[in-house]
Order: sequence, then C-alpha cells, then structure tokens
Amino acid sequence: MRAAIPFLFARRRVLAGLAGAVLLGGLQPALAQGAATGHATLAMVAEPQTLDPMASTADLVGTIMQHVFEPLYTFDAKWQLVPMLAEAMPKVSADGKTYRIALRKGVKLHSGRDLNAEDVLASLQRWMDNAPRGKAVARELAGMKALGPLEIELTLKNPYAPLVAQLALPTGMAAIMAKEAIALPLKEFVGTGPYRFKERRPDQYVLLSRFDQYSARKEPANGYGGKREALIAELRFVPVPNANTRVEGALAGQYHYADLLPVEAMARLDKAQGKTVALMTPSFGFPYIVFNTKEGPLASQALRQAVQTAMGSGEMLAAGFGDTRFFSAEANHFPKGSPFYSSAGAEQYNQRNAAKAKAMAEKAGYKGETLRVLTSRQYDFHYNMALLMAEQFKRAGLKVELNVVDWATLVQRRGEAKLWDLYITHSGQFPEPMLSPPQLGEGAPGWWSSPAKTAALEAFNREADPAKRGALWGKVQQVVYDEVPYVNVGKFASLSARSPLLSNYQPAAWPFFWNVTVKN
Repeated sequence: MRAAIPFLFARRRVLAGLAGAVLLGGLQPALAQGAATGHATLAMVAEPQTLDPMASTADLVGTIMQHVFEPLYTFDAKWQLVPMLAEAMPKVSADGKTYRIALRKGVKLHSGRDLNAEDVLASLQRWMDNAPRGKAVARELAGMKALGPLEIELTLKNPYAPLVAQLALPTGMAAIMAKEAIALPLKEFVGTGPYRFKERRPDQYVLLSRFDQYSARKEPANGYGGKREALIAELRFVPVPNANTRVEGALAGQYHYADLLPVEAMARLDKAQGKTVALMTPSFGFPYIVFNTKEGPLASQALRQAVQTAMGSGEMLAAGFGDTRFFSAEANHFPKGSPFYSSAGAEQYNQRNAAKAKAMAEKAGYKGETLRVLTSRQYDFHYNMALLMAEQFKRAGLKVELNVVDWATLVQRRGEAKLWDLYITHSGQFPEPMLSPPQLGEGAPGWWSSPAKTAALEAFNREADPAKRGALWGKVQQVVYDEVPYVNVGKFASLSARSPLLSNYQPAAWPFFWNVTVKN
C-alpha cells in the first residue's frame, strides 16, 4: 500500500518532473490582467445527465456548473470554509441556532442586475426542496427570512454543525441563482459565476463563455476561494466516455485537459513530456457500493450483511486500480491523523468469506433472487471492480447480473428503486463527514432510513466541539457497518492530464478553469 498522505490537504501533485508545481490554491502565480483570450477543450468522462446543479450529486455536473453558479461559502486550499457570495463568515448566536449572513454588494447576475436576499432565499428553498443535502438541512431548519436587501437569517431547530459546509459543496450545490429563472426543470442558467452558459449540444459539448460583468472577490485566489478571473474566453466541456480515447486525445494534444484516466496510462503519459503533463491526486476519494434498502432482495438488512461478508474490498481495489500507489484498503472512512479516524466496525470490512456469507444469506431467507448490479464503463475502475465483485458474490452462492450502461443512464436509473439492487460510484474525501456520501442525507438513491441512523446523526450533528464530534463519528460509522446502506471500499488516487498549453492550472477535486490561461 502507498505511504500515508497528509489528510485532505495533499490533493493533486504533478508528475513528469515539473519542479515546484503548486497544489490546489496555495501560493499561486500572478495572473495577467486584461481581456480573456482563446478557448479550452476539456475532456470529461461522460455527457452530464443534467446541468441543474441541485438535481444531481454527480461530480461531473458540479465540475461544469461551478463555473456558472456560486454558493454562499466555499473551500480554500486547506479545505477551510471561506465566504464566496457571502460578505463574511456567518454571525452565529450563542445557542448555535441562528445564522445571520450578509451578502456582498454589487454582485452581478448573468441577467445584468444585482444579486439580492430574495434571490438567495428562493435559491436555498429550491435546494432544500430538491437536493439530498438540501433536504437534510431542511429537516434542521425552523425558518429563514430576509433582514434587508443584502442580509438573510437562518434559524435552526437545534444546533447543526455541518450547516456552512453543506452550503459550500459544489455537488448537489446550494447554488445561488436569479429568482425569476427558478423552475423545475431548470431552463435558464442565470448565476453569478465567472462564466455564463452559452450552448449545449448533447453528446458533443457544453459551452461556457466569459461573463464580462463578473464580480470577483478581493482576496488572493486560494483553492476555490478568493479572486476568480475568467482568463479564457470559452470553456468547452466535451464528453469522452471511452477512457482510452481520453488518453489518446491527451497524448495527441487534442484536449487541454483530460479527466480521470486509467492508471495504467501513467507510464505513457510520463514518456510524453512536452506533449502532456500527468497529474496524480493522492487521497482523491473513495469508491463505494450503494445498496437499495427500499425495494428488492436487499431491502433485507440481514441479506445486505451477508453480501458485505462476501465482499473482498482489497481484491476489488486491486482490480480497479492495479498499481498499489493508487489505492489503499482501509476500514476507516477517514484516515489516521484526521479528527474522524475510527476503527468502529472494522471487523466487518474486507471479509471475503464466501462460506460465511452463504450461510448468512440462507438464514436471511435468500431464495436465489438475482442481485442486479448497475455499473458503467465511463469510470473504468467502477467496471473492473464490478466484475471482481460479481465473482465474489458467485462464490458465496449469490446470483448476480451486471447491468452495464453509460454514466448518464446510470445516474438516471439509480433514482428508480425498481431498476437495481446495487450500484457503484465514488466520492471525494472531504473534511466534513456529512458532505459525502449523500446517503447520509435524506432521499438519496438507496433511500436509507432507520432509527439508528437518525439517532447517531442527530448526536453527531448537534455537537459543535470538533473533538467530541470525532468520537461521535465512530458511532455513525458503526451504524453504517451494521445496517449496510453502502460499503466504503477503500481509498484511491486518481490520474488525469493537462496540456503544456494550459497555464496556472491548479489541480483540484473538482477541476476548475478560472484563473487559468491557454495558448491556442
């Protein structure tokens, strides 16, 4: 296994001998001022199933639309919360139940008018009505109101420690948009970001153009925080579902950026110095298997426990990534050195015990029902892990069927409980446990709900003291292992590539292209 990496801060490092490369944010080089020039072609893993940033927790949607929409708060280079559309961090009452949030003056919407408190309230209401994380926040909210044209107040039923972090995440985003554009489905994309939506041609591209009236923050650029400048005239996000095609395109100079490449391509990328630059992201995130707790055979907790017993996470990670530099089989959801490290439930991880799993399944009343595994080849490691997992299931006497679809179809189908029993996905590794996976919230695919979940999460979320929250997270992790709404397979690093023509790019969990220049 690869050596331990400092928790969360060491996100992406540049290979191919680029001395002095800068990680996410940090001390960024000075950027040229003036009009935006050129265009960037950015190869993504799939066609986004939606451009509504609240309608999906998919990284792909968040990556694209964070250029168009902005949240009240965001993360800096060290994953500390910082204001974005908010003027400053919120003023919190002594009892932890009231948050007063002042908004920045003179922030322009893409429609040309100034952002105000009514836009923010309408946006937050839409988020709480539709997004899994928003729904989780709505359960905690007693009310919200405008205190003036540029100030809002949120009142909670009880203290809720993850609130500001929930408002900051780019996926399933609490995106602030023009109130007059709010609709279901979203037809106009009127945000405040450095880029505005220009055109979408399905299966060809999503085109964003510089917003000339963008209202940037004054602080130096720092991670997702601080000053943002659109220095490239147009960003063209191109769906390239075949991973090998992304590799070949990167090597040929067809793309300025190619996301999530197969790890076996690293040697070829390293040898192509001058044509492309390989980017490796240690501690990028974790793959996980979501169980359908609502319908089908896996609505049985006892059968989910049997399936968990059959799984060998170490084997699955090896199948998905091959090179041990790219994965680590660990039972703890958070690594050593983090406030949320816990060994709770570890004995139930990576068991790979076919005989025990078969006996448990029989005791649970399993009658040979087919377990339908939903997966996609857009993320090659998902598919490779699914193949290995299917063999583990068969050894335990479980009947399994792989349903291999494109990523957009998977995201659509996982919302229909009748269509699947398990699906494979992944998430970034974040500093606040409630940010991922969305199954910890309400209404996410899998539809996990139980008294034990509610009790553990309420205790965790109502505690403001970070030290005490760390111990309480262990109890949440134990409930996850006991009730098996999902299985955290382990930790992984990712591989992507950029063109040498792309300058000042600061690699990040969700790639962003403000403060970046390009030569065409």
